[in-house]
Amino acid sequence: MDIKKKTKEELETRIHELERLIAKKGVGSKYLQRAEKVQRNVNLAIFFGAVATLLGLTAWAFARSHNEEDEE
Repeated sequence: MDIKKKTKEELETRIHELERLIAKKGVGSKYLQRAEKVQRNVNLAIFFGAVATLLGLTAWAFARSHNEEDEE
């Protein structure tokens, strides 16, 4: 059983290495790298947009509650 498990892990490792090699040097690898870069940039833009929105809503809610306290 142990040999079977080790063999399976070794084959999986080699397959992953081969997949990385193909992704790095294979046909269309430059397009794949560009697409990954674009996807990363889009993810970062969405994240920072969401953070900015949350900060804006928090500031708005704080200012609104502060103004209501002043009126009382």
